[in-house]
Amino acid sequence: MISIFRAFLGTWAAKAFFLLLIGGFVLWGVGDVFTRRSIDTAVATVGDRRIEMDEVGEAYRRQLSSVTRMLGGQAEPTMEIKRSVAAQALERLITQVALAEAVSAMGLVVPDDALREAVWQTKAFAGPDGKFDRRQFEDVLRNNGLNEARFLALMRTDIGQRQLMAAARAGAASPETMTRLVYAFQQEKRVAEMVELRLDAVRPPAAPEPAVLERWYTNNIDRFSSPEFRRIKAVVLSPDRLAADVVPDDAALHAAYQARAAEFVQPEKRSVEVLLSQDEAKAAKLAETWRAMIAGGHGDWAAVQAAAQAEGASPVALSDARRSEIPAPELAAAIFAAAPEAVVGPVRSALGWHVLRVTKVVAGSTRSFDEVRPQLVAQLQADRAADLLYDHANKVDDLLSGGVPLDELPADLGLAAVSGTLDAQGMTRQGEAAPIPGGDDLRHALIAAVFQAARGEPPRLVEAPRKPGVLSGFFAFVVEDIAPPAPRPYAEVAAKVLADWTQAEIRRTQEAAAAAMLVAIKGGQSLADAAALADLKPRRLPPVSRGAQPGDEVPLQLVNPLFELKQGEPTMVETADGFVVAVLAEILPATPDADPVGYGQVREALTAAMADDVQAAVIAGLRARSRPQVNKVLVDRIVQPE
Repeated sequence: MISIFRAFLGTWAAKAFFLLLIGGFVLWGVGDVFTRRSIDTAVATVGDRRIEMDEVGEAYRRQLSSVTRMLGGQAEPTMEIKRSVAAQALERLITQVALAEAVSAMGLVVPDDALREAVWQTKAFAGPDGKFDRRQFEDVLRNNGLNEARFLALMRTDIGQRQLMAAARAGAASPETMTRLVYAFQQEKRVAEMVELRLDAVRPPAAPEPAVLERWYTNNIDRFSSPEFRRIKAVVLSPDRLAADVVPDDAALHAAYQARAAEFVQPEKRSVEVLLSQDEAKAAKLAETWRAMIAGGHGDWAAVQAAAQAEGASPVALSDARRSEIPAPELAAAIFAAAPEAVVGPVRSALGWHVLRVTKVVAGSTRSFDEVRPQLVAQLQADRAADLLYDHANKVDDLLSGGVPLDELPADLGLAAVSGTLDAQGMTRQGEAAPIPGGDDLRHALIAAVFQAARGEPPRLVEAPRKPGVLSGFFAFVVEDIAPPAPRPYAEVAAKVLADWTQAEIRRTQEAAAAAMLVAIKGGQSLADAAALADLKPRRLPPVSRGAQPGDEVPLQLVNPLFELKQGEPTMVETADGFVVAVLAEILPATPDADPVGYGQVREALTAAMADDVQAAVIAGLRARSRPQVNKVLVDRIVQPE
């Protein structure tokens, strides 16, 4: 066989075959080594800027995490939701890149000082004292999947874009004609005359036959059914529980006291009257005049101010000022060295010559370590609990992911265990609040998640929503059983059935009376005459605008109908207390000239809305100019990796 194959290799047919094979390699194989382009990894291109997969993936994961928390952490986002989140994350990145390109092209820069000040002024990073807190800053970044360098880069970009948008918004203004029309619409007031047919004014009817009540029970069975109950087993990890186990030692407390010493010192404050002159001789003369006025019993501040102004001096009074708040150090030294009520000066400073009198002294004070010890303990406990919270949460999450049941979790992780049956309002079968540990935010989040979960679904750790600067905690649970809503036996709810039927009959009676009154008014009777037949008297309501709020004398249910009526037309509405029949008595047009403040507020609101529209148009234009192109295949790969 081999000899035959070798003989074949020497034939022209074999040589022709190999020539074709080699030619194919040259044309398609070897040539591809030189001509093949690298695979494009950009998810999108915006102008000259490429948005790579890792950047989009980071934004996608961050936004998906936020969506998952909104879903309670129990419902897994569907593929449609994931695709939508990815599309939104990419669109946001494209917009940011387009704006960043515009900022760069215009030469806008963000100095480091401006960036630092913006971070310090961000409320989300404020501690309990309202000032920037490094620990809070790190917690917020960690919870949002960001490191410091990445966040500062994003914030620098955001500040630059806000500068650009501020310029775009600056030219927006509401036209006078439109402002007047909107003001006239919003501020127009209407006056009505009203008759109220209250439910509590009707004598309850006699109890009906049992068959009537049984039929009412059957027709309204949902009113007499028990709610859905769920039996759960849960664990809660809260900062309060962790803090209770933290016992700071004296060394840590004293160190904290020294670090926060400025918070416990109340500096001395002084109220002072000061005259400022640019001429020393005039200042000396004013000092003598002031002393003479005091000696004569008429050295009140008003008289002193008049004398100072006559000499070309400037009077000013400072109330409860600290030394650091005095505008000149020489003046501050004189004020805090002066005896109360004595006229001092002239005192020279960079501002000129001062004559002064201290009118009040508030002594400074320092709170001792023992006085603030409870506060320091609470703060150190809270700080330590914040550290432990995420550390313990990670351990619990790892254990649950490994299949460890809730009742087998270690006892040293600070978990509070709870089990029992509750409804969607967090009430037990006995009508008491279920004893769920933690704060209200954690409690509400746990109950909401319980009633979104499926029976027997494996537990996983969920972080409860929290307010800025406040840690709520974590929880995990499993739904062991679900008891669906079920009708209660008639005998058990007979009293409630009778009460419901009675209330319905009272409402039906007053509704019929109100309808008859409305028909009579439409037939030509006055409101007073129609009300007299029901032994009622109308009352005139105060003027009301479209923006009426609860608590006004005019029922809220009546406001919108009033603005749909012509003058003299009647209407009828139902309220929580009964029924109202009203007639539009007067229309009071708005007068912008008589309300400059309100008119200005409308103009400002319209200007802000127009500025929003201008901003949106500028952003759309910058996006279009950058001609973004998206690789949809790579977007899908981010959502569903191969």
